[in-house]
Amino acid sequence: MTTLITPVSPEPVIRRGWITLSVMLPTIMQALDTTIANVALPHMQGTMSATLEQISWVLTSYIVAAAIFMPLTGFLSARLGRKRVFMWSVVAFTIVSMLCGAAQSLEQIVVFRILQGVFSAALVPLSQAVLLDTYPRERHSSAMAMWGVGVMIGPIIGPSLGGWLTEYYSWRWVFYINLPFGILAWFGLAAFVHETPTDRTRSFDGLGFSFLALGIGALQMMLDRGTSLDWFASQEIVIEAMVAGLCFYLFLAHIFTHERPFIDPVMFKDRNFSVGMIIFFAVGLILLATMALMPPFMQSLMGYPVVDVGVLLVPRGIGTMFAMFIVGKLATKIDLRYSILVGLSLTSFSLWEMTHFTPDIASFDIIRTGLMQGMGLGCTFVPLTTITFSTLAPHYRNEGTSLFSLSRSLGNSIGVSIVIANLSQRTQINHAAFADYINPFNMPLQEGIAAGLYDLATPEGLAAIDQLVNRQAITLAFLQDFQLMMWITLAALPLILLFRRPEKKRGAA
Repeated sequence: MTTLITPVSPEPVIRRGWITLSVMLPTIMQALDTTIANVALPHMQGTMSATLEQISWVLTSYIVAAAIFMPLTGFLSARLGRKRVFMWSVVAFTIVSMLCGAAQSLEQIVVFRILQGVFSAALVPLSQAVLLDTYPRERHSSAMAMWGVGVMIGPIIGPSLGGWLTEYYSWRWVFYINLPFGILAWFGLAAFVHETPTDRTRSFDGLGFSFLALGIGALQMMLDRGTSLDWFASQEIVIEAMVAGLCFYLFLAHIFTHERPFIDPVMFKDRNFSVGMIIFFAVGLILLATMALMPPFMQSLMGYPVVDVGVLLVPRGIGTMFAMFIVGKLATKIDLRYSILVGLSLTSFSLWEMTHFTPDIASFDIIRTGLMQGMGLGCTFVPLTTITFSTLAPHYRNEGTSLFSLSRSLGNSIGVSIVIANLSQRTQINHAAFADYINPFNMPLQEGIAAGLYDLATPEGLAAIDQLVNRQAITLAFLQDFQLMMWITLAALPLILLFRRPEKKRGAA
């Protein structure tokens, strides 16, 4: 007889604060490590004597490993116990972080980053599952708001903290910084978090996991290397796409036909959970894509130094955290679907305003649109998480949170790849279109030549006009990317109608 894994009952109020702090520390640690290493890459490249493509594996290896092993969280928690898996993941992640800091060669740091990704895979899903079990259902929005703040702290302070540590100490300290977080998190988990029942009879579906792992790994590799290899013009990208497509098909066929599949497809009969994953994937598409576009836009076209770029992007994170707190307080008084509608609408409007950016815009416009977009994401994140798990059976929470986090992770990777590829393609198309206007029949150009502004008779003059055309082409390409993300956000709006509003729980604690 199989024993279903049921969560512990909601904890007493006094204990909740300590549990919340204990599970937020691993969340902050994982989120911090996703962004903090980016700033230190040039310094690592010099220390390891590596090329730019080789050192990029420090980031890629971590992302791919985390994505592959994230779906394994539910099975391990069911078989070994959630608290045990959580604590050992924190210990292993902290130890491997120290090894990353002490690495002496490129091969060593890539191997250690792979292991770091493996052990980080369970941190975010399990922290979310613990909070959902710790708080009664009517307090889930407040719990997810606090958890969301932990998720957002990493992207906000990661680049700044990484740059400061690298500048005044060493790039190795971007990994050593995990030690105090890891120690405090382990003690907190050991002291305050309860263990869940285990199901020793549950067998490991190795074939199902292999199909999913190969599919995710091939997809991540394709997305990461597609831009540098000119996408499907490369045989490698074609092979990776075929492997990903075949493995995902075999995985779906397997879980619907196997007696005890790796992931129970019954979860997807819950309409709120399925719709929530789709919307969260769409949110993931734009979550990091904007952050990938704004720094090069501000540096290459507007001439901002790196430090100023980081400062001007901080209001986006502040807006997200502020909106999370507000929504968490109002969650019991409003329909969560309206909050998601407002959040996606704010995000869409901010992206529409960004389609009017020029290299001459004021810093205030960047701050204003960033703050608005952050508030939109904050208004979406908390209620979306709450309503997604509001009707899902409690014994599916470990697997559900891992799949929920995976949908965001895949959305992030796909979104960044789409906007970077579209940026490159649209720049070429725009350049060709603008170049057609450089002809003797263009009166403004002829007036500029007559006034001595342009000289098309010399190589220097032609280079200057080509530089001007290229600048306009890439500016328009950025705006077209912002417009693409706006349409993606608007496309997610009708899905809100598919959510089923959960019945209010009577006699709540």
